[in-house]
This record gives sequence, C-alpha cells and structure tokens, in this order.
Amino acid sequence: MARSPRDYDESDVRIRPNKRGSRPRSKDRPAHLDAVPGMVTAVDRGRYTVLMGTDDDERVVLAMRARELGRKGIVVGDDVALVGDVSGSPDALARIVRVEPRRTLLRRTADDTDPVERVIVANADQLVVVSALANPEPRPRLIDRCLVAAYDAGMSPLLALTKADLADPGPFLSSYAPLEVPAVVTATRGPAGTDGLDGLRDALRGRVSVLVGHSGVGKSTLVNALVPDAYRATGVVNDVTGRGRHTSTSAVALRLPGGDGWVIDTPGIRSFGLAHVEPERIITHFPDLEAGTDNCPRGCSHDEEECALDAWVAEGHAGPAGPSRLESLRRLLRARTPEKGD
Repeated sequence: MARSPRDYDESDVRIRPNKRGSRPRSKDRPAHLDAVPGMVTAVDRGRYTVLMGTDDDERVVLAMRARELGRKGIVVGDDVALVGDVSGSPDALARIVRVEPRRTLLRRTADDTDPVERVIVANADQLVVVSALANPEPRPRLIDRCLVAAYDAGMSPLLALTKADLADPGPFLSSYAPLEVPAVVTATRGPAGTDGLDGLRDALRGRVSVLVGHSGVGKSTLVNALVPDAYRATGVVNDVTGRGRHTSTSAVALRLPGGDGWVIDTPGIRSFGLAHVEPERIITHFPDLEAGTDNCPRGCSHDEEECALDAWVAEGHAGPAGPSRLESLRRLLRARTPEKGD
C-alpha cells in the first residue's frame, strides 16, 4: 500500500526532530532602536575605537562588529550606531550594529587591473595630498592619481608641499596651476609663522581632511605639528635613495586643537590604483569642457585624434584658459594608465 505524502516515519531524513522549544529561524533582525551614535576614529585587528557623546559628555568606546553586519566593512570616519556597554570603561566592549550612509568614500585598488576596491576613509571633506619638494623628489603621476581619486570621491583636493627650505616650490606650483588645485607650502625648519603651518591650519579649519602621501614626505611630521599630542612616529629618509620606511601603520582620526576640524593620518602609499574610476566622473569636474564631449565618438577616451574637445576648445567655448584646461583634463585621464614606478 502506497504511503500518503504526509505519512512519514522517524527514519525519514527530511524530517526535523520535534525538539522541545525549537522553532524556525527568523530572517528578521532587531531594529536596535536604542543604539547610540558614534564616529570611528581608529581600526585595529577587528576592534574599533569610537568617539561618542557630546562635548559635555564625550567618551571613547572600544567596539566590535555585530554579526548581523556580515562582511560589511567599517573604516575610519564612519558614523556608526552602537549597543551594549558604551560606558567607555577599560573593560567595556560595545557592538557596532549599523553603519550610517556615507557622504563620501575615498577608495583605491591595489593596481589598475584589480577589481577589488579598498576603502580608505569615509565621510572626509578634503583630500590633502602631501608631497615633499625634495628628499624625496615629488612624484607627479602619483599626485595626479590622488587628485583623480579625490574628484571621484566628491572630495575637495589640497596640495600640501613640505620641505620648502630644501627646494624652490615655484616650478612645481606652476606645473599644477592649470589644474586650479589650491596649495599650501610648509618648511621643515623656520620660526613660527614662517613655516607655512598657519596657512595649512586655515585650510583644514572646520573640515574633515584625510592626508595621503608616499613614505618620507613628512606627513607624520605635519600631523604632529598640527596635533601636538598625536605622537605619530616619524622616520628618517635615506639620503641616497630618497626612500623612507612606513611610520604610520594604520589610519587614525585626530581632532584639531580647539575642536575646529579633524585630520585623518594614513599609512604611506607606494601606488594608488584607479581601476574603479570611470573617465566620465573625472570630466564632470571640468564643467567648462564637459559640454564639448557631446560630439565625441562612442567610447572616446578624450585623448585621441577623433575627440571633439579639440574643436570645442579651438572655437573658444572653454574661454582663454581652454587649451591649458584641456591638457590638465588629459593629464588626469592619463594618470589612470599604469606606468612603471607608480
């Protein structure tokens, strides 16, 4: 006699044991309506330092990521929500249960063929590209790549040139003038008020700024001058190779004295992959040229003979600065092309 489809016996492997108190797992997750907000200021091996509270009741809390976040990354600058022990006591450990929507996101790839994006910092307003004028020599292609990343992230770029006591900043600044990127110049030595730090402080005031640059350019030295109690390690540059060792091993957010702004120090970089950046996103930052791309052939790289931008500029649509602006655009587009030594 054939059994009914519902006529099972205990040997049927498809039947879940009728264990007392068992119930189907729910996909619903707690809303955590009681979660409190905070800002991630440092990340270290799965532990997150979070600043929370108000000026009158501000505290630093150590937290871990909640399981329900899965593989969702958390980086310095993220606004998060926490539950658990948020007292900030030495033995307390809270849980990050939510990452709030990000306003900006600075990303890079390991190289220009790597499809995996690495998120560096979230919610920064300004990307400060730090470069020494000498010892080590500037690396314009790396600087250009950082500028492209800033435009892609929706961040304002700023050039911070160090060691002006070792080389004249004039030639370098003139090469970047067509890009219309603001710049500040600092010196390693010099009396207060003449070292350029006041100008840098003015440029950082009221903003969240992330500092990037390759090793040995004096980035950590700048941070220590801006935030005296930061105690960021500084290294020595080899006089022969011009190279320095990585002195910052992880990103960290530091509040400027007086509470008027933040600086985020990052480890030194040797390359800045731009595999995630589309050329169209770069062009939007050249509004005087963007309209001229309407007549470009499909798939135009905007750096070829058939590009319509040459005629657009020649006809005067981009104004007197059109030719130099077009060359600046193409310079940034070429920065996406890998080159040995980047």
